Amino acid sequence: MTLTPSTAAVRFREQAADRVLITDGAFGTMIQNYGLQEADYRGDYDLSLDQKGNNDLLVLTRADVIDAITRAYLDAGSDIVSTNTFNANTISQEDYGAVHLVRDMNLAAAGIARKAADEYQARDGRPRFVAGAIGPTNKTLSLSPDVNDPGFRAVDFDTMKDVYANQAEALLDGGCDFILIETIFDTLNAKAAIMAVIEVSERRGVEVPVMISMTITDMSGRNLSGHSVEAFWYTVRHARPLTIGLNCAFGADLLRSHVQVISGIADALVMVYPNAGLPNDLGEYDEQPETTGEFIREWAEGQLVNVVGGCCGSTPGHIAAMAAAVKGHAPRQVPNLKVKTTLAGLDPMILAA
Repeated sequence: MTLTPSTAAVRFREQAADRVLITDGAFGTMIQNYGLQEADYRGDYDLSLDQKGNNDLLVLTRADVIDAITRAYLDAGSDIVSTNTFNANTISQEDYGAVHLVRDMNLAAAGIARKAADEYQARDGRPRFVAGAIGPTNKTLSLSPDVNDPGFRAVDFDTMKDVYANQAEALLDGGCDFILIETIFDTLNAKAAIMAVIEVSERRGVEVPVMISMTITDMSGRNLSGHSVEAFWYTVRHARPLTIGLNCAFGADLLRSHVQVISGIADALVMVYPNAGLPNDLGEYDEQPETTGEFIREWAEGQLVNVVGGCCGSTPGHIAAMAAAVKGHAPRQVPNLKVKTTLAGLDPMILAA
């Protein structure tokens, strides 16, 4: 079927052709700085379980906090702001007994980001975009959670797809431009999310652009389900994502070699948002913004990326440093690759034309 093209995707590509774009940073790090108590998370909702740590619920109970964080990233130079919805799905919210609030969470989160983005765009005329963030959930389709039963799965593909579809529908209803499938540790989970967005697009009759971001779990450059960066790209390339890339994992210094790999093989825009270094023994991130900025400057000088931002441990300071580091540098050029048959198991298999 023919889908109505996304005007947001067209504008995004136009902006990305001129400069390296900036996405935002971590929400969790910033939320921790507020020292919120359980009552802040719970608000007026009658929920039987402890809600402290349920960051997604804050879009309903402390919208002022999420709005302030969003605007801090826009002040730092972000062209894209993401929704505070990493765990706003029915699987993850089962842990908090808040499944019935999932649609409201996504609508509210999208509304907060949309309002802020539109206001900043109105001030200076520079386009701002909203990415609806979809996390991997706390289930995996590729691996068994029971070491004694390798064939067992806690959830099936169709159920996972429906979970993602419901979240995507709410994010789009709330005003998001794109769906960001991020922190992908299981490629099969990502495939379910991709299929969900494709089906949502067909129901709506409108192209829903997707951003896809893998997370590497060890120094070999693989995710938890065992896929290398190359194999992952060849597995999801059919979705024709607006951006492909990496997030979380390591700091920018250790991620560079993997960024070079995806930059060289992807005929899509590349977006990378690393952690602010590796955590210390207390789980805190010590890498200073200027350090992160220098690493990102090297990426920009090498024309490896189209979009950069931050993940765990990053702050508006880190985003501002990145924005300064890439200013004036030409963006990565999307390569016009020779046609080949590209297949993948855990590793790629390439057949020359």
